[in-house]
This record gives sequence, structure tokens and C-alpha cells, in this order.
Amino acid sequence: MIVCPNCNHQNPEGAEACEACYSPLPATSTCPQCGATVQTDATFCGQCGYNLQPKTAESEAEEKANSNELPATEVSAPESISNQESEASQPVSTPAPAPAPAPAPAPAPAPAPAPAPASEVSPSPEPETSSSSTPEVVATPEPSAPTPPGSSTTQLQVQTARLVHVQSNTTLELPQHLDVIHMGKPNDMIPPDIDVSGFASSEIVSRVHADIRVEADAFYIEDVGSSNGTYVNNLPLAKGNRHRLRHGDRIALGKGDLMTFLFQLS
Repeated sequence: MIVCPNCNHQNPEGAEACEACYSPLPATSTCPQCGATVQTDATFCGQCGYNLQPKTAESEAEEKANSNELPATEVSAPESISNQESEASQPVSTPAPAPAPAPAPAPAPAPAPAPAPASEVSPSPEPETSSSSTPEVVATPEPSAPTPPGSSTTQLQVQTARLVHVQSNTTLELPQHLDVIHMGKPNDMIPPDIDVSGFASSEIVSRVHADIRVEADAFYIEDVGSSNGTYVNNLPLAKGNRHRLRHGDRIALGKGDLMTFLFQLS
């Protein structure tokens, strides 16, 4: 379906003029990667983000040059093999055995002590016996309980993003499980993930207005053919182009700054 940029009427594929207001319809083509319908003057696909610009001769020559380069491991491999062969061919010298140490002389026997007189001999004391025959008990320390995996002191911080509606100071959390977040109003084509129909001045927002794409830790916004346009920091965002969002960016859906959001990261 081709949506009329003037009255939002849904026209069949291949139509050149709107069936409702007879306005000229933008020319469309098919994305070579996902097959979605895109405008011929778009820079990126609104569904998968594929770059629709044709490749230049310089980029093709650079890709060809990169494919002809040999990896460093193929060049250095023969050198390492030859070094190992040369080391293996060298004879290994065996150290001479050390001489055995000379045996030490045996010590001279000590003279026997003279016997003491009978009057000076004292009876040897009897060995003391323990009053208790109970063996000593040694306490065994109890093993410490293992630390549960969820109680680790080091935790990874997950980056979350949100939109704050300036006119009503309402916070909208962006879904973390989606790679493409659709902004607009309820429709039969692409249901919005961020529904703005409940805010004031929502009549200036198209049903399929803009998309926020999540790539790794980066967030991008692009206009997908809205009637009144998308503005980032008071500058218009061209259709098919996308802008990387940073903390504090101001997003306006439509003209007049009537539907405004602040992008925040935490």
C-alpha cells in the first residue's frame, strides 16, 4: 500500500495519484534486502535499515583490494616452521656428571661415664600419669556456605532509554526486547510500540510516523514518511535518513513543536 502524504489515504501498489485527493504519489521501489516498499529517493530502508545508495567505483576497488590481501598468519607460518627445523637439527650437549663427594670420617667414640657412688645415687622419679584417659577432642571448623550466584558484588549495568513528553511531563520507557520501535497512532498496517494518540495535538502525528532503531548500545531515529515531518533539536530530519540519539536530544513529531519528547539514557 502507498500512503498519500497529503491526506494519509491508503492507495494500491503502482498508483501514481491519490484516489481520494488526486495528489501525486511518491515513486516507490523494493528494498533488495527485506523486500519492503520504500521511496526511490530514500537513503535507508525503513524496515531493516539497508543502505539504498548505489556503491561507487572507489568503494568497489577498495573491497577488491582488501580481498586480495593475504593474512599475516600465512606469511609468517613458513618462517616459524624453518626456525623449528633448524633448532631441531642442532645437537644437544649433555653435561658431564659431577664427581661423587668423598665420604666423611667417622667420629671417635665418646668415653663411658664413671659409675657414681652408691650413696649419691637417687631413685629416679616415677613418670606422671594422666588423671583422665579420655583423648583430647579437636573441634573441626564447619565449612562455609557457598555464595549464591545471584549475590555477587559485581553486577553489569544495563543501559535503559526513555522518552519524556514535554507538554505533560509523562515518561515513556522504550521496550528493551525490540530492535525497531515504531512511533505513531493505531492503524492496520504497523501497530505503534509508542502510541501518542492519547496526548494533546496528536492530530498532527501520522499513523506511521517515525522509527527508533536499537543497534548494540546506540539508538537511531528516522522519519518513515510522515505528513508533517520529524524534527531533532529543532532541525528537520530528511526522510530516509537517520540520526543517532544522545542524552537530552529534543524530538518533535510534526510542525510547531506541539508534540515534543526528550530522549534520556540511564
